Amino acid sequence: MTSYIYNFFIFLGLILPVATSWAQVSCPAEFSQINIPCIVGSEKVKLLDKASIGLNAELTNDIFFYKTANGMVGKLKVISTVANKMACTLYLDAVTYGGDKSFSPNSSITINRSNNWMIERIFLDKEGTSALELIRKEDQKSKTAACVVQFSAGVKVGRYFDQKSDEVEVWKENYDLLKWSPALLIFIAIFIIVRVFMEEQDKFKTQEALEDAENSAKVKKQPLFIKITRPFYKRYFLPMTQGKNKQKYRTKYRQKLANAGLLKEMTPEEFMALKFFMILGGPFAFLIVRFIMEETWPLSITPVMGLVGYFYPNIWLSGLINNRAEEILRAMPFIVDMLALSVEAGLDFMAAIQRVIEKAPAGALNEEFETLIRETKIGSSRAEGLRQLGWRVNIIEVNSFCATLIAADSVGASIGPLLKQLSSELRVKRSARAEQAGATAATKILIPMIFFILPAVLVAIFAPMVLKMMSGSP
Repeated sequence: MTSYIYNFFIFLGLILPVATSWAQVSCPAEFSQINIPCIVGSEKVKLLDKASIGLNAELTNDIFFYKTANGMVGKLKVISTVANKMACTLYLDAVTYGGDKSFSPNSSITINRSNNWMIERIFLDKEGTSALELIRKEDQKSKTAACVVQFSAGVKVGRYFDQKSDEVEVWKENYDLLKWSPALLIFIAIFIIVRVFMEEQDKFKTQEALEDAENSAKVKKQPLFIKITRPFYKRYFLPMTQGKNKQKYRTKYRQKLANAGLLKEMTPEEFMALKFFMILGGPFAFLIVRFIMEETWPLSITPVMGLVGYFYPNIWLSGLINNRAEEILRAMPFIVDMLALSVEAGLDFMAAIQRVIEKAPAGALNEEFETLIRETKIGSSRAEGLRQLGWRVNIIEVNSFCATLIAADSVGASIGPLLKQLSSELRVKRSARAEQAGATAATKILIPMIFFILPAVLVAIFAPMVLKMMSGSP
């Protein structure tokens, strides 16, 4: 990696002076693209020996650079010319640069026979210290007269190129090279970064595979959000969260991850690393969606998306916890009934749980019972295993279930009748929750009815009446 970076900076050292030399000696052929550095650093412009230029058709499309008496620089393009016995007119496009703002002189100047060819001028700056003048000069020897463009004293003028010059194509070619050189540098930089990233990616994947092989209890099926973001936050942001002063956050997120059933998929440190990663991932996702949907959302809210990204993992985790709690509450009455039947049939409580795991459909509560079995097999007591079960699920009904079994086990009471009673109470509570949800549904449905259905009904009823009245029919 170090050698690539070293070579990259050597390449920049070679290519940047070339690009700089282009910038100093070349300018674009398009008048609108000529800027101040081009005017100041151009070495191709030759100063005019005389401060006057004959007005003729060959001046059309000629471009001039000038420097005013007070030090401002500018560019001038001849749009067209008119010169005859009755009038002389010059149409031009000029811009003078000075300070933070630019100044655009008038775009035309005319002198004519009706006012005795009185001199007209255009000021090249706001102060009026420099001007472009259109005058009519007479040659006493040849007895002829011609219109001439001249500049006031102190103005330096140079011809950039004219319409017949062969240098235009050369200048344009140099400008194209200058224009594409930054893109070439960016491409080379991206190529080097991607190559370094791919070399280290193989090493990272090998290390991750070894970690997965060592942790046999790791669940293979991970949420999509974790699969997408895991390679980034684990590699680049995890070292930031492994300090000794973050014990409070580890304890807080450890229980939440257990409640969501993600404690096998990620550690509290990894969840904190995910939050830090989403500070950058939020704005990036916003820009991608904005580009794909071709929306005109203001870019000023991009930093806000970083704050949203930091809190999004908490929102996502809360949603998983609520969904898992609902799944466990739905499955509890059936599983507790099976436990009661197994215990009354003569099985030990742990054997009854094993039978429930085999017969009951797969779900979150089954996973928790599997964890309970593993903990008791490695030496934990039944009471400790039940306490850990209540801590991992953190639902009132499950905590009550665990506390009842622990109390019955401590006094040696039969748990069969207790499990039947718990099952009956759970079914009653489930029915009460269903009735409560049905009662609140009637209230919640009023919102779409008021804002969507009711206006549609009113339009359907009154629209024909309004149209009939507007048409004037009886």
